[in-house]
Amino acid sequence: MSEQIDKLQDELAKIIEAYSVQDGVHATAIPSLFFNRQTTITGPAYGVFKPSLCIVVQGAKDVWLAQERFRYSPADYLVASVDVPVIGQVVEASPNLPYLSLKLEFTPKDVMDVLSNLETRIASKETSSHAIFVSQIETSLLDAVLRLVRLLDNPVDIPVLAPLVTKEILYRVLQGQHGEKLEQLAIEGSYTYRIKNVIERLMHRYDQAFRIEDLAEMANMSVSSFHRHFKEVTAMSPLQFQKQLRLYEARRLLLSEAADAAEVAFRVGYESPSQFSREYSRMFGLPPKEDLKRVKVSYNQQTDE
Repeated sequence: MSEQIDKLQDELAKIIEAYSVQDGVHATAIPSLFFNRQTTITGPAYGVFKPSLCIVVQGAKDVWLAQERFRYSPADYLVASVDVPVIGQVVEASPNLPYLSLKLEFTPKDVMDVLSNLETRIASKETSSHAIFVSQIETSLLDAVLRLVRLLDNPVDIPVLAPLVTKEILYRVLQGQHGEKLEQLAIEGSYTYRIKNVIERLMHRYDQAFRIEDLAEMANMSVSSFHRHFKEVTAMSPLQFQKQLRLYEARRLLLSEAADAAEVAFRVGYESPSQFSREYSRMFGLPPKEDLKRVKVSYNQQTDE
């Protein structure tokens, strides 16, 4: 990396550390901006990525979309263009050199607002691509991100300047190595745009059964075409996508509420507690009760250190 990029990342690291006094994810005064600090390598974290730009300034992280791994470090950045269930894991971190990163969330409308000011478009409606991509970091992008982060020291400027700088950041991503993939998100009628609409339906009704024919009709595609493009965007089938959403939500409920596994299974859409337990074990490595014990033991070990 260039000396200029190193300088920008050093300043970003100092600001992230100043606003992240302990390990974990930290919200900021800019509603769409989050910082993450970790002093140790973490276990797998299960969750749903919203459309967002993720930049690491120290350390490295793996993100798994189905069976595909995306690693990003200070040399690159990661973008998620639609909501997708993922597994994330910090793979480089230490007390002396903690993992430091930021996430900037955005909406399809934010992307469209930028595209509407461009005279030419590079994307075609006839392609679809993965919801997640990693690109090489560029000075112009880092410079814009740093100007956004600096606004935290001047909160009075945030309401006016943060939306403007965010537009510039999205513009830099759109002009970058894989900008076309992000552009697909906002272009009405593109395959990615139509799959996004189905994803939103599954996100809000993950506990309900669906007919694949209805989802294909919603996307205005044949069943075979819908299957192909859904998997191209999400790296999984609609049924696998729904299953991950159900299991992630079930685990969240089990960890946060005093509910038993059978009750949670029904709440997330399973009719059979035994099927839920089998699929939970395949996803997380242990049945619900033992998984919860493992999480509690791990938490106690961390707090005792």
